[in-house]
Amino acid sequence: MQRKAFLVLENGDVYEGTAFGAEKEATGELVFTTAMTGYLETLTDPSYFGQIVCQTFPLIGNYGVIPSDFESKKPALTAYIVRELCQQPSNFRCDGVLDTFLKDNDIPGICGIDTRCLTKTVREYGVMNSAILYREPTKDDIEGLKGYRVTNAVKSVTTDKPETFEAEDGELNVVLMDFGAKNNIRRELVKRGCNVTVVPGSTTAEEIKAMNPDGIMLSNGPGDPEENTEIIAEVKKLCEYKIPTFGICLGHQIMALSQGAKTEKLKYGHRGANQPATDTQTGRVYITSQNHGYAVVADTLPENAYESFVNANDGTCEGVTYKNMPVFTVQFHPEACGGPLDTSFLFDRFIKMMKEDKKNA
Repeated sequence: MQRKAFLVLENGDVYEGTAFGAEKEATGELVFTTAMTGYLETLTDPSYFGQIVCQTFPLIGNYGVIPSDFESKKPALTAYIVRELCQQPSNFRCDGVLDTFLKDNDIPGICGIDTRCLTKTVREYGVMNSAILYREPTKDDIEGLKGYRVTNAVKSVTTDKPETFEAEDGELNVVLMDFGAKNNIRRELVKRGCNVTVVPGSTTAEEIKAMNPDGIMLSNGPGDPEENTEIIAEVKKLCEYKIPTFGICLGHQIMALSQGAKTEKLKYGHRGANQPATDTQTGRVYITSQNHGYAVVADTLPENAYESFVNANDGTCEGVTYKNMPVFTVQFHPEACGGPLDTSFLFDRFIKMMKEDKKNA
């Protein structure tokens, strides 16, 4: 028997729908993603830690569950919202259904609500806290939402020990600082001939230097970037070693903070596979995959840095290149799975940077 569920928003709006997944009440930060494909990658992206995710695409679950598409070992999001849940998937790679997957991972879901209306509300009011309940919400429930905040995000999703992934005939050694890394970052490096050692986000600059890496990758991850004061301090120390470094998403923000810049929370963030980013040097626009609620404030960047990409919709900072050290970072996801792949060339740029640095050492 289907169970009735309610989604209640911080502004008092209530949506009635049907429960699926784990039967548990949940509170989180409500966000939406406009990606039309890749719901498995969305579900397993650690950057969604502490958040209730709404899919704007109306039909979800139609190709089932495919473990080889996962971006991490298990979901980190708080809850999941869809318009229509498909319980009879059709795909030769399918290994299960979404409802069972969420039950197995203790993630509650709600379907059958007007996700278009919900998305328009978030766009108007901004990101809000929300909760999934199995009873009619009360005023106390709504009032209680105001105190929720995503905390200890990186500590909750980072790896607990180093792990190395070797490439066939690997020429370069990369240390990937895991702030909530998507698996495809590591895959993109390995297939380009890099041996990748994934380390906890708390790893010190001295420990990384001792590994004698050819390059450092700062991964994506969840939460408020300014919360990571210890990591920011270690990244600042790393910069003194002049090791080629590439940062993505949270890694981009942490690098900027380590150089004295500031970050700000966006009204509703950028989440989806259709965000346009303009290369400031060429004027070319790339369609990118993004998932972030914070952005680097461009006006606060140091003199040794310049914006390399800007968002074509709202003008926010999408990339930074540092002129006094071999470092560049982007806010979007060049490793995007399931796409678009427009900016995958940035991995090649990183490889070239490492090889040149190694040659000149």
